Amino acid sequence: MKLLIYFVILFFGISAQSFGQEDVEKKSPPVGNAVVGDYYGADVSSASENKAISIMELNDVLDKDKVVKNVSVKGVVTDVCKKRGCWITLKADNGSSVFVKMKEYAFFVPIALKGKSVVLEGDAEKEVTSVDELKHYAKDAKKAQAVIDAIVSPKEEIKFLASGIKVAN
Repeated sequence: MKLLIYFVILFFGISAQSFGQEDVEKKSPPVGNAVVGDYYGADVSSASENKAISIMELNDVLDKDKVVKNVSVKGVVTDVCKKRGCWITLKADNGSSVFVKMKEYAFFVPIALKGKSVVLEGDAEKEVTSVDELKHYAKDAKKAQAVIDAIVSPKEEIKFLASGIKVAN
């Protein structure tokens, strides 16, 4: 009986340690230099890269259709979640931005992706982001408290759910 109790305690101790290690690994973005050709999530094919549209073109499409499925978009990364690498933002020529999350949190990206040109594959929609959610993302980005406090109204923006992200030239 003592042997059985010992094995049960040992099993739960090992399981708790394993789960604890997974939590630590998920709390920081992956490492890497994000060089041209690197991809995160599903690989983005050359055909998708060639047919990728700009953020401005995506905005025009979304003015007609509120949701666009399986679209390829190109842009420059302006910010990366510093907490886990679980979201990025892209800039548009008109100064607006696109907020990108990873589909089902199946993958994350390194902070080194900031400033790089990328091609995304996934689904896009226009949506209003609440003040609470905007503040949450600002905290994830480790923005100054003054910046977080200045967020007082919701924001309509393009949201993109990426199945794959590839570093372009």
